[in-house]
Amino acid sequence: MTDIARPEAPSKSPPSTLQTASLLFGLAVALALGKAFLPAGLIRLPDWAVVPFANWFNAGFAFLRDDLGLIHVTRAFADMVQWCLDVTANLLYGKARWPRIGAIPWSVIAVSAAFAGYALGRTRLALLCGGTFVWIALMGQWQWAMETLSVIVVAAPFSVLLGLVTGVAAWRWPRFESFLNPALNIAQSLPHFVYMIPVVVFIGVGPKAGAIVTIIFSVPPMIRMTLLGLRKVPEEVIEGGKMSGASRWQLLTRVRIPTARSEILIGVNQVIMQSLAMVVLASFIGMPGLGQKLLQLLQALRIGLSIEIGITIVLLAVMLDRLSKAWAMHQPTHHPANASWAGRHRLLLAWLGAVVVALVLSAMVPYLHIVPRSQALSIAGPLDRLMNGFIELVTPLTQFLRWFLITWVLIPLRDFALWLPYTALILALAALGWTAAGLRGALVCAAAFGLIALTGWWDRAMITAYTVSFSVFLACLIGLPLGIWGARTERRAQATLLICDSLQTFPSFIYLIPVIMLFGVNDVAVISAVVVVALVPLTRYTIEGLRGVSPELVEAAEMSGANRRQMLWHVRLPIALPTILVGLNQSVMFSLFMVIIAAFIGTQDLGQEMQRALSTADVGKGLVLGGAVAAMGLMADFLIRGWSQRYSERHSRG
Repeated sequence: MTDIARPEAPSKSPPSTLQTASLLFGLAVALALGKAFLPAGLIRLPDWAVVPFANWFNAGFAFLRDDLGLIHVTRAFADMVQWCLDVTANLLYGKARWPRIGAIPWSVIAVSAAFAGYALGRTRLALLCGGTFVWIALMGQWQWAMETLSVIVVAAPFSVLLGLVTGVAAWRWPRFESFLNPALNIAQSLPHFVYMIPVVVFIGVGPKAGAIVTIIFSVPPMIRMTLLGLRKVPEEVIEGGKMSGASRWQLLTRVRIPTARSEILIGVNQVIMQSLAMVVLASFIGMPGLGQKLLQLLQALRIGLSIEIGITIVLLAVMLDRLSKAWAMHQPTHHPANASWAGRHRLLLAWLGAVVVALVLSAMVPYLHIVPRSQALSIAGPLDRLMNGFIELVTPLTQFLRWFLITWVLIPLRDFALWLPYTALILALAALGWTAAGLRGALVCAAAFGLIALTGWWDRAMITAYTVSFSVFLACLIGLPLGIWGARTERRAQATLLICDSLQTFPSFIYLIPVIMLFGVNDVAVISAVVVVALVPLTRYTIEGLRGVSPELVEAAEMSGANRRQMLWHVRLPIALPTILVGLNQSVMFSLFMVIIAAFIGTQDLGQEMQRALSTADVGKGLVLGGAVAAMGLMADFLIRGWSQRYSERHSRG
């Protein structure tokens, strides 16, 4: 085959870049091989050189809390949040607080959810929304679910409002944005537990602490989407508003924000999903609800009941995701000018009628008001029997995998990571950084792991790094071929993307259920959970990248006689590579977060220490550990973006 129309291979890096990177890597190898001759200070940072960041952070927080009196401000805000939580708790599950109306019957909430789904997405979404609440009620999980939702209902509006105001301010004042962007990058690189520790110090534990940490955690995506939406407003729209005599405030509230509606509502969707994820994890700081119940069941290894709770959390996640996305895409309905009020509000009237009927029936039939636990359905028994049978069937395979991975892969990798001198690894990372962004890249990578060494948590960080690296490697081995397979036909692509979308809505806790069931509580279970989480973005972005290849290029390659394999390796994959690297970037970040969460089932990494810091409310230690994780994530992000940019530049020149 000759003259295949395909993009030329990217040109090689300039000799100076490759030579410098090779020199740095050679020095790293020499340090590792000559470890026996190195002074102890080049193998591990001596204790006297460890910087007491934790003490500094603790002193700073003590100054803010006690000397500046910030604790009074935070507790005043916490009291306001607590009042809102009392209202939603009274209405959703009957907690004895104002307005003392009592719990709304589950049938009324199910009917209302079904009507909301129908208004935004018609029949299928109505069935999903209404069916979710019917499941919750009939399975006897109503109070746990309402404890969770009562916090989301309070936290999400606070986050949306705070994110919207901050996003507008960042758009309005570029200097504020230049300060805000690095803070957002760091905030979105910090593990969930890092947010909880300062909240415990200033607020305490319980629902209000869970609500406040949820508000803080879910604000960044709202800020980013507000900024994006305001920047995308066409100049023609702004000029039209000015020509109509609109003031600056009217331009913002009547022109810019309405025009940016879709992006802002996508931000609302992300806030809601982040809120659910954090509320589930906030069980670690005394937040009642589905997360706390799932945590207790997992600790007791009660798999059947854990799956029941897991199904409820998944249904809530999918329902909230689909409902908020439908709201973002929904366009206002325009009625004829002469339409009556009743004609314009038929759905509202139908909903009011259905609510009245549900209220009357729930007063007559107590089962429609609240389903007692003694009368609730349960599939835990059949699930336990099914899972026991399945586990017995696959036990020989899982035992072999567990033995093989622990003995021949995980322990050797861990020992190698702990054996490496920190100076050798920093030089090797500097070499990688040089290939991505020259001297600046080398300095960024060296600084990231240099700071980790200065914290004194090097060994724990290495265990985290090897766990994430191996998990992402396995995810690549599975996700890339799966994405290539899925991209071959439109039907496969749609089905695979639907599964990926659904999996991305699941809170991280859910992934622990199947791996504990199959492998028990050990490092293999941790690796398995992380692989599943990392697999989703890799598969998704591989499909998106391959589907985004220009049809003209594909047609030209076909006319040149390229077969399917040549088309894949010489046309599709090279063009899709930048998109695939975006998926790799997300996989690394998701893996870091999942490793920290998976410390719950027993690891010896930064996550385990972070949980100890949370249990002792040690803000300094928690921030130092979170900073170490953030440094890894930001370095990986920097490297992948740098490689992607260099590849794109060479590809465009070629």
